[in-house]
Amino acid sequence: MKRQRRELPEASISFLDVISCGFGAIVMLLVIARVGDPAALEEAENALRGTVKEFQQQLFDVRGESVTLNEQLKSRKQQLSELNERVARLKSKLASVETQAKKMSLSQSREKEQLQLVMQVLTEEMERLIGPEFKQQNQLIGGIPVDSEYIIFVIDTSGSMQVAAWEKVQKEMINILDIYPDVKGLQVLNDMGQYMFSAYRERWIPDSPEMREDIIKTLRTWAPFSNSSPVEGINAAIQTFYKPGRKISIYTLGDDFQGRSIRAVVKAIDNLNQAHRGTDRLVRVHAIGFPVQYLRGRALSPSAIKFAALMRELSYNNGGTFIGLSSLN
Repeated sequence: MKRQRRELPEASISFLDVISCGFGAIVMLLVIARVGDPAALEEAENALRGTVKEFQQQLFDVRGESVTLNEQLKSRKQQLSELNERVARLKSKLASVETQAKKMSLSQSREKEQLQLVMQVLTEEMERLIGPEFKQQNQLIGGIPVDSEYIIFVIDTSGSMQVAAWEKVQKEMINILDIYPDVKGLQVLNDMGQYMFSAYRERWIPDSPEMREDIIKTLRTWAPFSNSSPVEGINAAIQTFYKPGRKISIYTLGDDFQGRSIRAVVKAIDNLNQAHRGTDRLVRVHAIGFPVQYLRGRALSPSAIKFAALMRELSYNNGGTFIGLSSLN
């Protein structure tokens, strides 16, 4: 048996329809009224434009700050790179200086020991040895062979010698000449090989009391250019004045050596002064070191140490004697 549907009253349906339509109409009116209001639209548009401009300005500011920060970062990176390069260079220089300092310290220590061994007092020694009570043995005076018949002086005429040691040089010249009262010839060169007397260039100065006095007198004002290296003068003396049968002694007077290599100089003079590839020498080479660098209250001068080491080696190899003075008085 079919169940009959319950029928709603017509009045209820009509009421709901009316209510729905009324709400719809109200909403439509509100929407139409709001959208159609020009003032509201303009206000909304202006607000939107203001917001967009504000955002655009903030974007521009951010971009500007970003460019500035990038430039600053690039500059800082460049500065950092330059500082790193500078630090690397300084580290390299420091390592090089430390290495050189160690080598110099070791070299100075060794050469100082050698110099202390050869430093002697020439004035007192000469006065004692050439006094009337002194007896010459084996043609040696104070360890200096005096068998030569020709004497050549090679004198450092640099500024340091002229200023501090020139009076002492004159005294030692007199002392040396007194050791040889009578010789066949004399000659005076500076360390560059320049002659004291141009009239006696490449020939011997005759020995006489008057000529010896003239040499000492001329020496007082003699000041040719010098490079503080006796090499040129010694070479010129050997090459110009040696002849077979001549007994020659070269006396080198100086205070420092500005050359680079002691070994190269020793080898060159050894080769030049060697006779017939044997052990004999063509001439004797003596040297006197003046303590100019030590008496100025300064640290030990490397050039003075080099001079002492060089002349000690040259004298030893060439049949001579090196004497280092301890005073300029």
